[in-house]
Amino acid sequence: MPLPTSLLEARSHADDSWIERLPGLIGTLLAKWGLQAEGEARTGMAAVVLPVRDQQGSPAVLRLQAPSDETSVAVLGLRSWNGDGMVRLADHDESSGAMLLERLDPTRTLKSLTNDDDAATIVAGLLRRLHLALPPPGLPELRDVAADMVIAAPEAESKLEREEERMRMRRWAATLAEIAPDSGRCLLHWDLHYDNVLAADREPWLGIDPVPLVGDPAFDLWPVLDDGLETLPSSQDPVSLVRRRFNLLAEALDLDRFRARTWTSARLLQNALWDIEDGATKLAPSALIVDDALSGSLRTGS
Repeated sequence: MPLPTSLLEARSHADDSWIERLPGLIGTLLAKWGLQAEGEARTGMAAVVLPVRDQQGSPAVLRLQAPSDETSVAVLGLRSWNGDGMVRLADHDESSGAMLLERLDPTRTLKSLTNDDDAATIVAGLLRRLHLALPPPGLPELRDVAADMVIAAPEAESKLEREEERMRMRRWAATLAEIAPDSGRCLLHWDLHYDNVLAADREPWLGIDPVPLVGDPAFDLWPVLDDGLETLPSSQDPVSLVRRRFNLLAEALDLDRFRARTWTSARLLQNALWDIEDGATKLAPSALIVDDALSGSLRTGS
């Protein structure tokens, strides 16, 4: 079976040996689950998704990704959600990390909606449902992630070129340190942006590609706040857009505004730490936009 060209070009996201084994692995899994391949495989940053029909003739997808802690954690979350607001997991092959999932429509994401308020409202409704699920044992905890960020922040901050940006990072870390011990006990998606919500038959929209984490629901806001900021037309004010999204999400999820701002700032800090580790010496432009929007919201008391 030919591999998607995009996967072959993304070897930094999967080692060569796994890519070389992939055609044989697909054949083994098709036989194991009695699946019939249907159509061409698609690929994202690190996974291959092959449309199939199961033994009953129902549409499904075979999702393959190099085994890792991330794939194991995703399975735990998918089992807990059991299709409630999320793509349904039909089966899982532990040795390969492969998942058999219900088939959604990969050609239609929330990006297809012309009204941003409608898109953000749909994400808020999905998040509310996802946060109600009981977190299973074995998931990473936000309190540990937050503690590590606070420890790493001072050294990382020193590598930024501009003092103004170093001050932002210090502020993010300081407010996170205050709230980190009370990090919440909800089951989080961690990455529910517009492209991770697909049209479906079972429901109008369902989430995909979770990176489950146990923590405060406000930690799930940033992916929507940041979505598409780098490509907005010049006629649209990104700060106003972020503030509108923030207010919509915070109200829909009944979140305390201070905690929502603080945990969103924690996401900005987390992204900055990752970027600096990769050699960046400046904060991402979208991070500055989100921070300005939240700071302005705080000053106005909204």
